[in-house]
Amino acid sequence: MTTVTDLAQRAEFRVKLFNRICLGVLIAFALIWIVPLAWALDTALKPNSETTRTTWAIAEPTLDAFGRVLRDTDIVTWFGSSLFIATLSAAGTVLVASLAAYALSRMRFRYRNVVFWGVLAGIMIPGQVLIVPWFREFDALGLLNTWWAVSLPQIPTAIGVFIFKQFFDGLPRELEEVARMDGAGYLRIYRRIIMPLARPAVAAVAIFTFVQSWNDLLWPLLVLSNPDIMTIPVGLATVQGSFGIRYADTMASAILGAVPLVAVFLLFQRNIVEGIAGSGLKG
Repeated sequence: MTTVTDLAQRAEFRVKLFNRICLGVLIAFALIWIVPLAWALDTALKPNSETTRTTWAIAEPTLDAFGRVLRDTDIVTWFGSSLFIATLSAAGTVLVASLAAYALSRMRFRYRNVVFWGVLAGIMIPGQVLIVPWFREFDALGLLNTWWAVSLPQIPTAIGVFIFKQFFDGLPRELEEVARMDGAGYLRIYRRIIMPLARPAVAAVAIFTFVQSWNDLLWPLLVLSNPDIMTIPVGLATVQGSFGIRYADTMASAILGAVPLVAVFLLFQRNIVEGIAGSGLKG
């Protein structure tokens, strides 16, 4: 006969088994991400003559590859260009997406739900489909080979509108009603009440847009040819061919390009979690 103690022990065993399985899956995924990064760092610290040997051991660790990349390329200029474009894209996305989400969340107008679902439908459209129309449009406007050509297409994002709308829907309407009784309009309520309360969502959308803009290669590669305004991915793509079989230099350039993103994640990971949790995307 099964007793309460037996049932409790079985339940405890299932919980422990589930936790161990989850831990194993997390460790596996962590290794999938960490091992290539560790291999890249290991290769970058080797002399080029040692990079052809598939071994983790480094006979003579050196930072010469990083020095050559900083000396022989315009990576510092590319850093500045990437920082400006990514910051501009993030700020523009936060402004446009929050305004659109505020209208969809707080204003009442005909076909509001249709408009919202139309915005969400944009998530299913891959960016590659829009490359030719974008290129012809910016060519007609004379904006090719400018920062605007890179940043403007990244500003209208459906996922940003969705995150902000979900966050705004969870805010109490009583605050707006009190402000409206004091004579505040929509824009003043948006600026003074809604946005200060939506800081987690602002941080999440800004960071996601910043990372996406920083990593974007295809579109900037098509519209940028001036070395002075190239982004990090475009600049590295143009010079990697000159490295030849100098794998240490290639890995050093890749690591230098990824360092800002790692720093952004480490500094703002709490804001990312809070923004996703507050937007209703949590599981």
